[in-house]
Amino acid sequence: MSSDFIARLVGMVVFGVVGAYFGGSVAGDLLPQPRIIYSVVLSLVGVLVGLVLTPYITTRPVRALRSLLGRLDAQTLVASLVGLIVGLVIAALLAFPLSLLPPPFGEILPFLGVLIVSYFGVAVFVMRQNDIFGIFLNRLPRRKGLEEDSLASGRKILVDTSVIIDGRIADIAHTGFLSGTLLIPRFVLNELQYIADSADALRRQRGRRGMEVLARLQEDPSVMVQISDIDVEGTREVDDKLVILARQLKALVLTNDYNLNRIAELQGVPVLNVNELANAVKAVLLPGESIKVSIIQEGKEPGQGVGYLDDGTMVVVENGARHIGEDLVVNVTKVLQTAAGRMIFARPEVKS
Repeated sequence: MSSDFIARLVGMVVFGVVGAYFGGSVAGDLLPQPRIIYSVVLSLVGVLVGLVLTPYITTRPVRALRSLLGRLDAQTLVASLVGLIVGLVIAALLAFPLSLLPPPFGEILPFLGVLIVSYFGVAVFVMRQNDIFGIFLNRLPRRKGLEEDSLASGRKILVDTSVIIDGRIADIAHTGFLSGTLLIPRFVLNELQYIADSADALRRQRGRRGMEVLARLQEDPSVMVQISDIDVEGTREVDDKLVILARQLKALVLTNDYNLNRIAELQGVPVLNVNELANAVKAVLLPGESIKVSIIQEGKEPGQGVGYLDDGTMVVVENGARHIGEDLVVNVTKVLQTAAGRMIFARPEVKS
């Protein structure tokens, strides 16, 4: 049984008893009809009210509070708690002099002071949490050989399903280029498991490869991986949840999905795109340089041959169709950067 159903049953009983008591004790003294009539009528009204309103005053506020707390990271929760304690201490110090004021100020201002000072204490500590934690971390003695910077290790990087399936994230993270904690929400794992259990053989294989990549990340001692139960209410799309969560946690999104990249950038969320990184680290070739490439197929234009470098860059060779299946030394004539990647145009090297 769900918590809402149980709450409705309890509410029906409680409100029914309260209605029966009110009808028999209060209404029966004020109105001329027999008390039993008012007891039955108000008891039924109480049952109806309890059936309808109980979840809105019990389980749903609690669920909303749990959802809010689940979206907050540990640093924000600690800062809020410290700010609340500081605010209560200051309010307690102000309560005595405020209570000495003439009524009604001496009765109202101490209570208002507790609310206002506590609110400002929480707000100030949450807004300046990075600065406050930075002060304490800088005062801690650093161990010799400590490689991770405190600010870098505190950075959160939300990992998309596509980049886990891609597999290159394990090698990139192992090199140390990803500074921070790789945060993998539970809904990303659920999507990965759904792909791994797909009836389609190709999707199933990709999902299982993603599981293996995730296991490699967790076993790597140089990579900080955190599985989180943080969720986003009100949306079911994984991409939308990642963007909303990144804005709430002030985190980065790691992906190779072009659509997710664009959506996140439009909403001001910083993105780490694996494909952009791969294009950035490719070797720079200038017109006139010589490279060796294996011609594997014909090009779109007559006489063209197509080959690929080790990093996957396409090389279109003029008059290379007759060299299919051969390793050919070519001279670069033009390098073209496109949205899909980089293309190199070349012609066979003339032997002198």
